[in-house]
Amino acid sequence: MRAEIISIGSELLLGQVVNTNAAFLSRELAALGIEVFHQVTVGDNPDRLKEAIKDAEERVSLIVLSGGLGPTEDDITKQTLSDYLDVNLILHEETEAKIITYHKNSGFEMPGNNQLQALILAESIPLKNDTGLAVGMILDHDDHHYVLLPGPPNELQPMVKDHLKDELIKRILIDQVLVSRVLRFFGITEAQLAEKIESVIKEQTNPTVAIYATEGEIIVRVTAKAKTEEEGNKAIDKIESRITDPLSDYFFAYGEKRLNEVVRDLLLEKELTITAAESLTGGAFMSSITSDMPVGSVLEGGIVTYSSDKKNKVLKVTRETINKFGVVSPECAIEMAEKSRKMFDADIGVGLTGVAGPASLENQNPGTVWIGLSYKDKKAFAKQFHFGHKRNKNRRSAVLNAHDLVRRVLLDKPINNQVCFGENS
Repeated sequence: MRAEIISIGSELLLGQVVNTNAAFLSRELAALGIEVFHQVTVGDNPDRLKEAIKDAEERVSLIVLSGGLGPTEDDITKQTLSDYLDVNLILHEETEAKIITYHKNSGFEMPGNNQLQALILAESIPLKNDTGLAVGMILDHDDHHYVLLPGPPNELQPMVKDHLKDELIKRILIDQVLVSRVLRFFGITEAQLAEKIESVIKEQTNPTVAIYATEGEIIVRVTAKAKTEEEGNKAIDKIESRITDPLSDYFFAYGEKRLNEVVRDLLLEKELTITAAESLTGGAFMSSITSDMPVGSVLEGGIVTYSSDKKNKVLKVTRETINKFGVVSPECAIEMAEKSRKMFDADIGVGLTGVAGPASLENQNPGTVWIGLSYKDKKAFAKQFHFGHKRNKNRRSAVLNAHDLVRRVLLDKPINNQVCFGENS
């Protein structure tokens, strides 16, 4: 099946809002084996929206419209589609009750136009909005399927995952089971990964293979169409090894588990503790370990030291190291890791130091980062990274690479270009 995504909103055309919905929808539809052939953005203009819908009908059978379901004058989507298809709008009583209850509980007087969010196209199937007020819907009309979704990503995404996908499977993907498996990789670019599994990508029919990057990690989603779930999993099993074998150094998890979660779980499993001395990352590494759950048994404390003075007086990095090598150096990164490990009596110490940007430091370019790691009786080491000129992106990249170094050490995986000095203390 072929699909087209129409995003509605003048704020998208003007660049005031980034259209993340289109990318999300493309990924989710691809996971169902539905090919997205076009993405179109239209302003808040009924005539142009009708023209976009008409063009889409000539190309595809599934048309997904996102945005324009709110209560204001520029929310035109369902009114325009109602007029275009000559299908009446009717009141969805469950949504109306939800809107009334929301205003009553919040103490706000409900404006009359809020009822617009409870209107649906006659004979459409409503899609529940778990995080907002505007109801979504899916309508089969003549030879086409029309899906209407709210614009805010925090409303659209759960609606798609929890409600739309099930409806699409029941209505469109009849007599088929779709089985997906997500493989997660780190330490390789999207282009490099695609090159290593080029033959798999070229030969794909069923299962299909989709690659996309998200926040520094690379995701490969393998989706099989089959008569049963068991049959689908067997088809995926056959192709999975062709993907993971050449990428074994970079593969770290299945499903939705992020890199920081993998490291946290490894620490819990091995009953190890970790700490960190952070400079350019300002505590972000330690925060990422504890972001989803309390893990006091894993991380009892850490330290953030930006200035050279505090690195010396508080963390006890020696003046000799700072004066001779500078703070952006492997020597400093290793001392930060070792001293923090001793300070908090931890099994693993991580030291992060570098130039977040945008200015240079110690004649080092922005994006130059050293990460040190000290682990029990093993020799401490540091590894250098070169990122870009964007400060916050450099900080995020440093945190992710620190997690990857910890993961590799815990799993005895190879780490290239290590720099070591002296004996491990």
